[in-house]
Amino acid sequence: MNIKYRSRLQLLSVILFFPLCVSAQGEPEPPGALASQPQDMGQMDMPGGTMDDSAMMNMHPQTFIQEIEHHSGAGTSAQPNSTPTPMLMGVKGQWQFMFHANVFVNELQQFGPRGADKLFSTNWFMGMAQHKAGPGTFTALLMLSLEPATVTGRQYPLLFQQGETAFGLPIVDGQHPHDFFMELAVLYDLKLGEKSLLSFYFAPMGDPAIGPTAYPHRASAIENPVGTLGHHQEDSTHIADDVLTVGFTHRIARLEVSGFHGREPDEFRWDLDSGKIDSWSTRLTIQPRKNWSGQYSYARLTSPEALFPTDNQERMTASAMYNRPLTNGRLGNGNWASTVLWGRTRSLQDGTVFNSYLLESTLRFVTRNYIWTRIENVDRSNELLLGHQPLPPGFTEKRIGRVQAYTLGYSRDIDIIPHLASAIGVQFTTYGVPDVLQPIYGTRPVGGMVFVRLRPYSGGER
Repeated sequence: MNIKYRSRLQLLSVILFFPLCVSAQGEPEPPGALASQPQDMGQMDMPGGTMDDSAMMNMHPQTFIQEIEHHSGAGTSAQPNSTPTPMLMGVKGQWQFMFHANVFVNELQQFGPRGADKLFSTNWFMGMAQHKAGPGTFTALLMLSLEPATVTGRQYPLLFQQGETAFGLPIVDGQHPHDFFMELAVLYDLKLGEKSLLSFYFAPMGDPAIGPTAYPHRASAIENPVGTLGHHQEDSTHIADDVLTVGFTHRIARLEVSGFHGREPDEFRWDLDSGKIDSWSTRLTIQPRKNWSGQYSYARLTSPEALFPTDNQERMTASAMYNRPLTNGRLGNGNWASTVLWGRTRSLQDGTVFNSYLLESTLRFVTRNYIWTRIENVDRSNELLLGHQPLPPGFTEKRIGRVQAYTLGYSRDIDIIPHLASAIGVQFTTYGVPDVLQPIYGTRPVGGMVFVRLRPYSGGER
């Protein structure tokens, strides 16, 4: 075997075996049985304690406030109340615990003048502990990723992607790995009557109130192993330093304000970065029905990109999410989740504007089958013309055209170990290339990927 591929396989084996061990430890039936039986609302026996009505309600949110208190995703963003969250759950004394993860081992091939191939893993692991504290609820979150080890070369191929650096050079046609510490946060939710909630969030590394739920955690993107091309216009702040957020929720509406350090994480992905709180954001979220969620957010970012330290940004996003559980219909048991998203950045230095538009949807049907699509239309800059070269003196980033990406994928669970949804999948992407980039990329670049996916779950919530 090629030495290069052997070393990659050794790194990826760490990812493969870690979730298997966690799943085996989480195999006892009560936590899983609870997650699949929301109709049993009385007290239920759990390892080390019981789970009462309020805990059961939190496992299957019925209101917007319960969805917020659930804290099943990163930061303080929200998905529709009906959105399933595959996870393992348990109770020990007065503490509730949750663990969920998503792990992909991918073989990617791209075709075209700028195409590349790579074997790599994208992954994240998240644990939560929750406890009543005085008049409110205390929650601790820890989310980790082993991508600094399983994505070699500090990036994986993604045609037309740009943003951040690797080895001091701008990343072009590649996506950077996540930090080892994706989130380290504590939250406190204080009920103000039956219909209002005051929430506080502090994270040395966390997710400020801007954008929708980030792509690694969106139900509409749960089966897609790679990032979005519009990531740096839409949700790249989902890993930020020194985040403080205050949110107030009343009935179906929530208003949040965050302060945080605006510089995106550096390329040394194993450590915790830090910096002064120099940026801010605000977000309004509306959940009019259990299957719908919408948000608008605005932020001022101080020096987000290391290569352009004097370039501060204004960022706006708007999104709508729809989720529909499927039960015993023509498509069998499953779920259908979709997101429409717009992201926009504007340089406060020279007024340059970049827009991105995204539509993505994932359908789980007949329990074990998944089909998904992602359609993007994004502005790209003249960095793509340089390739993997240092920026020349006096370089100014400018918009040069708009790229379209069309992705379609399918996967099927082939469960081997209890409470671990194991799947084999495939996806293909084609691109629409503007005239200015066709001499470099060709007229019809395409990409294909096969992957193995591992995800712990309880009951029927895959």
